Amino acid sequence: MNSRDLILGRVRRALADVPRDDTPPVPEQPGRDLQYEQAVDRSYLREHGARSVAETVDLLAENLADYRAIVHRSTEEELPHVIMRLLAERGPQYVLVPPGLPPEWMSAADPTRVHDRAVSTPRELDKVTSVVTGCAVAIAETGTIVLDGGPDQGRRRITLIPDHHICVVRVPDQVVASVPQALERLDPARPLTWISGPSATSDIELDRVEGVHGPRTLEVVLVSGE
Repeated sequence: MNSRDLILGRVRRALADVPRDDTPPVPEQPGRDLQYEQAVDRSYLREHGARSVAETVDLLAENLADYRAIVHRSTEEELPHVIMRLLAERGPQYVLVPPGLPPEWMSAADPTRVHDRAVSTPRELDKVTSVVTGCAVAIAETGTIVLDGGPDQGRRRITLIPDHHICVVRVPDQVVASVPQALERLDPARPLTWISGPSATSDIELDRVEGVHGPRTLEVVLVSGE
C-alpha cells in the first residue's frame, strides 16, 4: 500500500459516519456539484452598500491608489496618447504586448513592441521594462485587478517579470463592486492573477520592498467610452 492509499483510507474511515447527500446533479449543468453548493453557506453580502455606477468606479480608483497603484482616467480616443505618455515617462526601449491587445492602444507609442511568445525565456523578458495589458475584471471594494490570460492579457509571466505594468480597465463594463460579483464573471479553469497594487513584501522588521515578485510600478488606466 502506497502513501496515497493510506491517506485515502484514513479519509474514508473519518467520513464513515457522515450521512451521504443524495442530491442529484443539475441536469443542464452536469459538471456542477450541487452537494457542495448546499454545503456552503452563501448568505454573505454580495456588496457592501448601494452605489451608483460612478460611485463604484470612484471607489475602485480610491482603493487602487490606496494600494499605491497610479490611476489615470481616459476616454477611448485619448487612450493611445495616454499610453504613449506613460511609456515616454519610463523611457523603455522595448514594451511587451499580448497577442490580442487592440492595435489602436499602441498606435501612438514609440518603443519597439515585443510580442508574448511561448519560446521567450525569463532572461529575455527581464530585458523588457514595460508591459501593456487589458484585464478580465476590476473589483471596486478591494481595489483588485484580475487577469485571466485572455488575448489582451497574455501569459501570466509577462505581467510578473517586467518592472512596469500598464493595465487598461474599461469602465463601467469591466468594473464590479465586490469579489462575489467578480467570481461570477470568471472561469476558475483559467489562469487567474489577482493584483492589488504593485508587488510588495515586508521582512520581519516590516521594511517594505516593492518589485520582488512582480512589477514595482502598476499604472491603471480607467477608460470610459465617452
